[in-house]
Amino acid sequence: MIELDDQQQAARHWFEALRDRICAEFEAIESEADSGARFEYSPWNREAPDDAPGGGGVRGLMKGKVFEKVGVNVSTVGGRFSEEFAKTIHGAGEDPRFFATGISLVAHMANPHAPAVHMNTRFLATTKRWFGGGADLNPPIPYEEDTADFHARLRAACAAHDQTCYGRFSKWAEDYFYIPHRGVHRGVGGIFYDHLDCHAPGEGPTFEQNFAFTRDVGEAFLDIFPKLVRRRMATPFTEADRQRQLEWRGRYAEFNLIYDRGTLFGLKTGGNVDAILMSLPPLATWS
Repeated sequence: MIELDDQQQAARHWFEALRDRICAEFEAIESEADSGARFEYSPWNREAPDDAPGGGGVRGLMKGKVFEKVGVNVSTVGGRFSEEFAKTIHGAGEDPRFFATGISLVAHMANPHAPAVHMNTRFLATTKRWFGGGADLNPPIPYEEDTADFHARLRAACAAHDQTCYGRFSKWAEDYFYIPHRGVHRGVGGIFYDHLDCHAPGEGPTFEQNFAFTRDVGEAFLDIFPKLVRRRMATPFTEADRQRQLEWRGRYAEFNLIYDRGTLFGLKTGGNVDAILMSLPPLATWS
C-alpha cells in the first residue's frame, strides 16, 4: 500500500465517499423501476515496474433496467512515469514520480431519451499538485430542458467559487469533447478543468480552495443527473430511437479510444484495463 500524506488521504476519502453516495442513488433509481440491479465491485492492484507499492482501485459496475451499463471507478495509484510519458505530464518533466487519486464515472442508459453522462474528478501530485475533472452530458436525443438544467447546476457550482470560471470551463469542455474526424461534439457539453494548481497561502489558490471547488462539482453532479434520469427513464421510444442511440454510442466510443486523455493516462500508468475501458458502451453500431 502506498503511503499518503494528509492532502492525498483527504482527496482519496472524498472520492470514495462520493462513489458510495452516487452508487446508492443509482441503485435507488433501479429499485424505482422494479429492478433488483446492484453494483458489483472488483478491487484491483497496480503492479509498479520497480516492484514498489503501486496502489490500486475498485471498479464498480452495474447493468440494470434503467442503467444499461454504468461504471463508477475509484483509484489511488503512485509510481514513476516512463521518461517519454513524463514529458507530457504537468510537473513531471524533470522528476517522473507521481501520485493520482480520483473517481471516474460513465453511464449508458437503456432508454434512448435518457442522457448518457461522464463525470471525473481527480487530484494529482508530481513536482506540482493540482485538481482536474468535470462532467458532460451525452444525450442521443437531446432535450433543451435537460441541457439547460445540467448547465445551470454546474454554473451554480462554479459561481460559488469564481464568477468567471464557468465560462472558461464550459468552453474548455466544448473544445475538449469534440471529435475532429467527425466534425461533431460528442454531447451537449458541461465543464472541464485541469491543472488547478495548489499553492501556499498567499501565493495563489490553495489545496483547500481547489478541493472545495472539486467537491462542489461532485455535489452538483449528484444533485442534477439523477433528476434527469428520473425525468426520462420511462419515456416511450421506438426502434428508430434505439438505432439513433446505438449510432451515437459509436461516436462516443471513437472519442474515448482516440482522443480521451484519461484513457491514455490509465493505460500508460499500469491501470486496470477493464476499469479504464468501462467507459465503452455495451452495444454500438457503425453505419
